[in-house]
Amino acid sequence: MSLTRKQFLAVSGSSILGFSLFNSITGCGTGSSESPKKGSGAMSIEVKTKKLQLAHTWTISRNSSDFKNNVFVKIERDGITGYGEAAPNVRYGENAELTTQKINDARSIFKENELFHFANIKEAVDSNIIKQSCAKAALDIALMDWVGKALNVPLYQMFGLNPADSPLTSFSIGIDTPEVIKQKVREAEQYPLLKVKVGKPNDEEIIGAVRSITDKPIRVDANEGWKTKEEALEKILWLKSQGVEFIEQPMPSEMIEETAWLRERAGIPIVADEAVKTAADIPKLAKAYDGINIKLMKSGGIQEALRMIGMAKALGMKIMLGCMIESSVAI
Repeated sequence: MSLTRKQFLAVSGSSILGFSLFNSITGCGTGSSESPKKGSGAMSIEVKTKKLQLAHTWTISRNSSDFKNNVFVKIERDGITGYGEAAPNVRYGENAELTTQKINDARSIFKENELFHFANIKEAVDSNIIKQSCAKAALDIALMDWVGKALNVPLYQMFGLNPADSPLTSFSIGIDTPEVIKQKVREAEQYPLLKVKVGKPNDEEIIGAVRSITDKPIRVDANEGWKTKEEALEKILWLKSQGVEFIEQPMPSEMIEETAWLRERAGIPIVADEAVKTAADIPKLAKAYDGINIKLMKSGGIQEALRMIGMAKALGMKIMLGCMIESSVAI
């Protein structure tokens, strides 16, 4: 099965897409519309690593990648299969080997519990896996996929959400030479919004390359690349003149007071990314950021992401849903 990103995002009625890494599976295999399975029968968990070769070298302010080794999970019970994915990120000390180890360490939790008790399973997994948040994410995605299929209900309906309310998605443009950046912008023509990676000395050159091709609204992500509040303010004031809608993670995550200072002067929304992983991080950020970027790989899965949404809304903060380098399973 092969879908473009655009095609996958259009599939709003399914739970999580079946991934061909596992035995050339060709469909989601939803459960019967009759009474749901109990979720306590014999089960199996399969874990595999797959190398994802990138179309372009992916460069942000701190590193570059030509490929990613992501870890995929398949949970089977009562004839129903749930799929999950982990995208390890070096920023958080993650890699495929450690992620696989943590997933394997949590096998007993799933075998000893009914899968419909997904809140209890999530709590146990969080206690068992202290680091490698992406491992928790893979297990939670697979678990919620299984539950949705067992109930024969897509997850958005389980959560009471209307897909028609979904905001527009932006396409990210990594740091590169001006000519390659122009090529990337042309390739992203179908997307109405762009998010451009900056945080290097040639930020103006990067934005100039984008603006030479398109006048679309753009968002900017510095990935902690600006190291002082004065540098960040100078950059942001110039970026405002280029039609930038907001700035994501302008400075290192620990610089909360400096970011609060910047927010008072920037005149443009500032969104936390590396500074926020789970709901517990959000209250201390409310004075410095206008919003948060929630990523399943940071939060440890769908259930924690929902808690983060509730917490951020309670504090009057805006919400983004972002991703790491992931396949259609986690996207």
